[in-house]
Amino acid sequence: MNVHDSERMADLLVAQGHRATESPDDADIIVLNTCHIREKATEKLFSDIGRIEKRARTLNGGRVKPIIVAAGCVAQAEGGEIAARAPGVDVVVGPLAYHRLPALLDAARERGAGPAVIDTDMPAASKFGQLPERRATGASAFLTIQEGCDKFCTFCVVPYTRGPEVSRPAAALVAEAEALVASGAVEITLIGQNVNAWEDSRSGGGMDFAGLIRAVAAVPGLQRLRYTTSHPRDMNEALLRAHAEVAKLMPYLHLPVQSGSSRILKAMNRAHTRESYLATLAALRAVRADIAISGDFIVGFPGETDADFEDTLRIVHEVGYAQAYSFKYSPRPGTPAATMGEQVPEDVKDMRLARLQAAIGEEAQKFNTASIGRITTILLERQGRKPGQLIGKTPWLQSAVIEHASARIGDLVEIEIVDAFANSVAARVLAPVSVAA
Repeated sequence: MNVHDSERMADLLVAQGHRATESPDDADIIVLNTCHIREKATEKLFSDIGRIEKRARTLNGGRVKPIIVAAGCVAQAEGGEIAARAPGVDVVVGPLAYHRLPALLDAARERGAGPAVIDTDMPAASKFGQLPERRATGASAFLTIQEGCDKFCTFCVVPYTRGPEVSRPAAALVAEAEALVASGAVEITLIGQNVNAWEDSRSGGGMDFAGLIRAVAAVPGLQRLRYTTSHPRDMNEALLRAHAEVAKLMPYLHLPVQSGSSRILKAMNRAHTRESYLATLAALRAVRADIAISGDFIVGFPGETDADFEDTLRIVHEVGYAQAYSFKYSPRPGTPAATMGEQVPEDVKDMRLARLQAAIGEEAQKFNTASIGRITTILLERQGRKPGQLIGKTPWLQSAVIEHASARIGDLVEIEIVDAFANSVAARVLAPVSVAA
């Protein structure tokens, strides 16, 4: 979501006549887009602001400082504090107000030495209708279909920084998907804080998320379709059928569980249990046996015992995650969990995180190793580290490294997986298939 938001802010600035620079040293405007999920991101924002100011003072004999914009969820949650703590910031803008960035920049230029211009409103009107057309995209593109969250997990700030769940109309999404394909996208990833909670009833369409998947998959020229991030509570029968029946929907699902302990899940207000989560995955694998599963985990949630943590380790091995993201619990101001008793000591969190990441790495290696010999098609996305290397994504979101003289970014290439590593696979090309116009 933040990558997408950053791209859209760049679109806004380009529409105003600006262009992207190769280095922040050459920039007149620097936008720092932030996430508020963990405390580390907040501190990194202030560190980056100080670094930018110091660098500007030493360049070109002390040239004019670039305009610094603090954007995203940290800006939403701590707008006034950012302005007070970092006077060098010129604009503070939340994730639901960034469509007004050009006007905010004009106000910042006019204010002189005054305080930062702050806009952290959560307007009822959607920002999407006020954004410029998408610029030319690469072979893979993000499409925001939904924003906000109504789940109120006790550890999470998203409902407070992104607001309630709001779905964009299906017609607008299909039109944007068509435009993305026309500009070169071969693969589209539907994104949202709770992407599978999307529904079109607000605009009178009555379509559910599974219906949207089918509608976007029908866009001519689209080859692949993905979505993230989903919530276990919103995995329904219609969505399971879509995984079984929509050929363009890739066999990969990111479904965060957060903990393997039902007791901790209840304290997190996750609205699912260990058993219901595993039942959902069993139903999904019954209709799509080759599907790869990824997830999110939090260790050290308040009250987590050694037994609770062992339940988390067990679910990692039961599911056999192809990959997963794992974090230490970080108290976020204003969330219920921040004031809970039984806060877990940092050294215990560190130990548990290390053990969890080792278990996740073991399962990821198993998944990749089991892929050796598999023949499939990858979408080439970027250059590799070594000359002549290209990296593409398999249907299971593995990074596949190839060497081929005539293949190029944006091609769909038939390959055989020949070796496996912790975070990637090696492949040999069987037949390149160009998708270029």
